[in-house]
Amino acid sequence: KDFHLPVAVPEVPSSPRHEFPADWSIKTRLLFMSSQPFTWAEHLKAQEEAQGFAQHCRATETNLPQSIQEPKLSTELRCAFQQSLVYWLHPSLPWLQLFPRIGADRKMAGKASPWSQDEALQQVLMSDWSVSFTSLYNLLKAKLCPYFYICTYQFTVLFRAAGLAGSDVITAVISPTTRGLREAMRNEGIEFSLPLVEESRTRKQKNSEVNLETEVANSLKAGNSMEDGEEPAPSDDDDESFSWLEEMGVQDKVKKPDAISIQLRKEKHEVQVDHKPESLALVKGTNTFTLLNFLINCKSLVAVAGPQAGLPPTLLSPVAFRGGTMQTLKARSINAKARVHLAYEDIFSLEIVGPVMPHSLHSLTTLLKSAQRGAFSAVLYTHEPTAVFNTDLENASPALNKETVCKDLPTCGVHPKTLAQLSQCPTLGKSSIRFLEMKDYAYTWKS
Repeated sequence: KDFHLPVAVPEVPSSPRHEFPADWSIKTRLLFMSSQPFTWAEHLKAQEEAQGFAQHCRATETNLPQSIQEPKLSTELRCAFQQSLVYWLHPSLPWLQLFPRIGADRKMAGKASPWSQDEALQQVLMSDWSVSFTSLYNLLKAKLCPYFYICTYQFTVLFRAAGLAGSDVITAVISPTTRGLREAMRNEGIEFSLPLVEESRTRKQKNSEVNLETEVANSLKAGNSMEDGEEPAPSDDDDESFSWLEEMGVQDKVKKPDAISIQLRKEKHEVQVDHKPESLALVKGTNTFTLLNFLINCKSLVAVAGPQAGLPPTLLSPVAFRGGTMQTLKARSINAKARVHLAYEDIFSLEIVGPVMPHSLHSLTTLLKSAQRGAFSAVLYTHEPTAVFNTDLENASPALNKETVCKDLPTCGVHPKTLAQLSQCPTLGKSSIRFLEMKDYAYTWKS
């Protein structure tokens, strides 16, 4: 087919490396392009497909040579390709697309949902879901599952095992959150932090210290008037923050806010981050177990109206769990023409569709490195609400003893090289990899 694929690619700012950073966002689609055909990924034999499934279930390590001369004839490559497409899902309702869930109402509208008006059926579904969620958490705690996602219609939760993303304890990150959800978590005794809000406050504090004299002069000139949107986040010690005015003898010239306006400012600031990436909440260690119980009983986890009413959240995992259904990412190869200067040239592409989790992205690129002789490029389509999971949350407490923490992780069901990548501290910030290119076996990328 002549799709006229554009060959113009964005500039790639990173320097060439043998490994790209872990990307904790979920991808909805990958489009790989190469000057070498992808015919090896087509029409897998029944035996190869079966072998791929068996290799996945037994967590078989496949180590391919650096370059495969005849990829189409390589059974090992084709089996490994099938293995890398497998993921696990709950619930499984074949007539519904259960990922993504945020913003999916339009796609689900008009589809049969017998549970939406049946409370008894909803309870059965939620009871089943709770068993699957608990099973996943227990696997994670035992380091037999590296990570998993909970995708609700409003927010996504990523649970990661101790030793991953540079942390020495189990972590759970929730995004986006609202003031109501955070309040409910506090009431349940769940300790959590808002790393991006705290980072922003620290930055503002540093800036305010640098500009202290200017601010004093401005506050004396303009009173306490401020333009909308420039209001700083109030600190918990507002009384103390005015003591320096007394020392300067100007406390009477600056109006001191009363307790109610301090509270209103705090609430306004807290609501300002709702539904935004900055609202990301981090839960660590034993608090993740309290979070599990909270989520099982959380009413706002399931929509009460609309096409998703009564439908439990989607659980996505790299490994098998109780109640999980084995699924495969959809793959198809396309031969297209691309305009190069004044002529058209053949360009081969491989499209992967579905919830592409971090381990799948890594294992697929590892296969392509061998099959495409160290040269390919990829456009990555991110499920945007999950891009913020690439924030480095562990600056304050890096893994204390990596050997001890990571000792049992090799049995978690992913390839050792993938595990090594996922163990690194995230470096992409609030963004994710959009474009990945390999030349001469070295990666460059753009986020």
